[in-house]
Amino acid sequence: MNSDNQPITGVPTNIITGFLGVGKTSAILNLMKDKPQNERWAILVNEFGEIGIDGSLVQGQHKDKQQVFIREVPGGCMCCAAGLPMQIALNQLLSEARPDRLLIEPTGLGHPKEVLEVLSTKHYRQVLSLQKTITLVDARRLSDSRYTQHDTFNQQISIADTIVGNKLDLYQPGDSEKLTAYVAKVGRPSTKVVFAKHGSIPLSEFEGETSIHQHPPHHHHHHSQKKPLASEQDLPESGFLKAENEGEGFQSVGWRFSPDKVFNRQKLILLLVELDVERMKAVFITEDGIFGYNLTSDGLTEVVLDDYFESRIELISDTIDDTFEEQLLSCLQE
Repeated sequence: MNSDNQPITGVPTNIITGFLGVGKTSAILNLMKDKPQNERWAILVNEFGEIGIDGSLVQGQHKDKQQVFIREVPGGCMCCAAGLPMQIALNQLLSEARPDRLLIEPTGLGHPKEVLEVLSTKHYRQVLSLQKTITLVDARRLSDSRYTQHDTFNQQISIADTIVGNKLDLYQPGDSEKLTAYVAKVGRPSTKVVFAKHGSIPLSEFEGETSIHQHPPHHHHHHSQKKPLASEQDLPESGFLKAENEGEGFQSVGWRFSPDKVFNRQKLILLLVELDVERMKAVFITEDGIFGYNLTSDGLTEVVLDDYFESRIELISDTIDDTFEEQLLSCLQE
C-alpha cells in the first residue's frame, strides 16, 4: 500500500471495457470477492448518461466499503476535452484512495483507445502500471450489425489483451466459436479469448502488463462544452430533474429524485420489466427499502442495496418513449 507521505507509483491499473449491457459492473462486483482484505482498490466509472448510477450500484452491493473507493465521470466519453474530466476525477481518486489496484470502466459507448492514451501520458507513466485491458463481449451479439458495424464495439476488441465471452450459460451451440473467429479477424494476434458466466473472471486474468506498448492514435473526436452535469446540479422545487445525452447512434435520458420521494416497488417493477430499451440502470428508494435495477436484453434484475441518498434512473436506446416520465411519476407513493 502507498503510504500517505510517499509519492504514488506503479499502481496496477486495468481497463475493463465492453459494449452496452455486457456485464462490466457485474464483473467488477465479482472481482471484489477476490480482493485481498489488506488492499485498497480504486474504481473509476464512466457513464454515457449524465445522471450517474454505476458507482452507487457497486458501492451499495459491496460491504467492505472501507477499502474500496469509487468515483464517477458521467456525461459521455470521459477522455474528451483534452482528457480533463478523466484526469481530474482520476487525480482526486488516486489522492483519496492511494490504491493497491485501480480499475477503470469506460462507458459501453466510450473510446478505449483514447482512455489508454490519457493513461499513457508522461504524467501517469510513473504513477500507473498499465496491466491487461479486459473486454467483455456477448457472443450472441455477433449476428447483430448494430454491434459488428459499430466502431466502438470493434475498437473495444482491437484494444484488448483478453476478450471475455461473457454470459456463456446463455449461448447457443457455435456462439463461442463465432467469437473466437471474430477476435481472430478484428483483434490482435496476441489477444487471448476466455469465457465466463455472470461476469465471474478470476483476478489472475487481470494480472500482467498490457501488450499494447505503443501510443494509440491521437484522439480526434470532440464535444462542445456543455452545461453542468445533471448529477451535479441542485434539485429544483419539483423534487426531480431530467437530463438527456446523445452520441454514437444512441440517446440517453435520466432522472434524479429527491430522497423524500418514495416509490411503490410493485408499480416500479411492472413498469421497468416492460421497457423496450437497449439498457436501463436505476436505484430507487421504495417503501420496502432501497433497490438497484438492471435491464438488458436478458431481462430485469433487482438487488438490495445497503444505502443510497436519492433515487436515480437512466435509459439508453436508439429511441425513447416520451410518455415514460409520466409513467414513472405515477409509481410514486401518494
